[in-house]
Amino acid sequence: MPVLRLLACWALFMAALPALAQALPAEVEAALARVKLPRDAVSLLVVEADGKAPPRLSHRAGVPVNPASIAKLATTFAALELLGPAFTWATPVYLEGSVRDGTLHGNLYIKGQGDPKLVAERLWLLLRRIQGLGIRSINGDIVLDRSTFETAASNPGAFDGEPLRPYNAAPDALLLNFAALTMTFTPQGGLAQIHLEPPLAGLQLPPAVPLTAGECGDWRGGLKADFSDPSRIRLAGGYPVACGERNWPIAYADPRSYAARAVAGLWQQMGGALTGQVREGRVPAGLAPAFEAQSPSLAEIIRDINKFSNNVMAQQLFLTLSLQQNGTGTLEGSREVMRQWWRERIGAGDTPLFDNGSGLSREERITAQQLARLLQAAWASPLMPELVSSLPVTGIDGTLKRSRAKGAGLAHLKTGSLRDVWGVAGYVHAASGKRYVLVAIANHPQAAAARPALEALIDWTARDL
Repeated sequence: MPVLRLLACWALFMAALPALAQALPAEVEAALARVKLPRDAVSLLVVEADGKAPPRLSHRAGVPVNPASIAKLATTFAALELLGPAFTWATPVYLEGSVRDGTLHGNLYIKGQGDPKLVAERLWLLLRRIQGLGIRSINGDIVLDRSTFETAASNPGAFDGEPLRPYNAAPDALLLNFAALTMTFTPQGGLAQIHLEPPLAGLQLPPAVPLTAGECGDWRGGLKADFSDPSRIRLAGGYPVACGERNWPIAYADPRSYAARAVAGLWQQMGGALTGQVREGRVPAGLAPAFEAQSPSLAEIIRDINKFSNNVMAQQLFLTLSLQQNGTGTLEGSREVMRQWWRERIGAGDTPLFDNGSGLSREERITAQQLARLLQAAWASPLMPELVSSLPVTGIDGTLKRSRAKGAGLAHLKTGSLRDVWGVAGYVHAASGKRYVLVAIANHPQAAAARPALEALIDWTARDL
């Protein structure tokens, strides 16, 4: 009889193992309880990066969830493998006509090819190179060719009703300065002087606003700004002197005309003359470029994408995948490139649901298991250093600079945040010297409240002795 009881107890123990494997660390359970989030609001997986041992923790790891910006992990690692870390984007410039006495008699063409970081400073350098060819005046048009991407026109406010948020900028073959403006307010002589970068042709902005007393507080609200007219920014309020100098980045109200206004405004500011207009068009067949402006390398670009979760840069990179393979960048073309790469590189089973490469999506879906396989494949890749160095470091930089996880510098994690989504995924350096892959994602109307629980999971993972 004792033997039978022992066997029965052993059978009960074995039957309970799956349940035990799902038990959450006490500190994670407590943090979820404090904010009244149910356990089924989160998907969690902690496993060694080399994949040689069973998971330390697995909870709802096979459930497809919206990853928000964690989706950028797939986009950036696929790009590193398919394009190479030294890949750069070229923006060619073409001259149609002859240059005589400082004047180009004909049109000048700028062809966008998806450069994710053609910011104001680099646009200035591009135009300066044109002037370096001896061109101070253009007796013709400046033509912008953005035909290498095929994307449907989009409403920048469609995603979340915030059309002026820079993160809602849409991808564009000739994306200049993320289609964003920065107003700088500097108290001086009883007024707050306003500087606009970059200068946009045809856009009116008051040179200054009155200074006001009191605390800085909601200084943007106090300006009573009206951005509804693409040709004029109205500021009916004042600026608190207590704020000192502040910057206000905004998305331009008419993104389709942004590139033309930016090129015209900067060319004029640099002393260039133009008899025609800045317009859209295509480079004539057979015309050879006068020069090409090169972007930073892909290894540098993905640091901006992942450290600061730049959505439009990720979408530019996503579209570049099909541009390089098919000659034109399209969303569906890039989705197919990603699906094929995933099947060949990560696994032939179910693939994630890819959307636009940035995670700024309500449709994107992936499981914690799929993310862990991706991160384990990256860990074993010779390109691992490039990917890991692009991720925010807990308590140090990027979107994790203000992380309250106890071990500052012990984890490289990509964050993801949307309405109803909050999560992290990446690598944790544990006290034992082991490296763990950690995936933790909350999908719930109060997902942001899960942050302390997920930070507790980071601490628990690092404390493995």
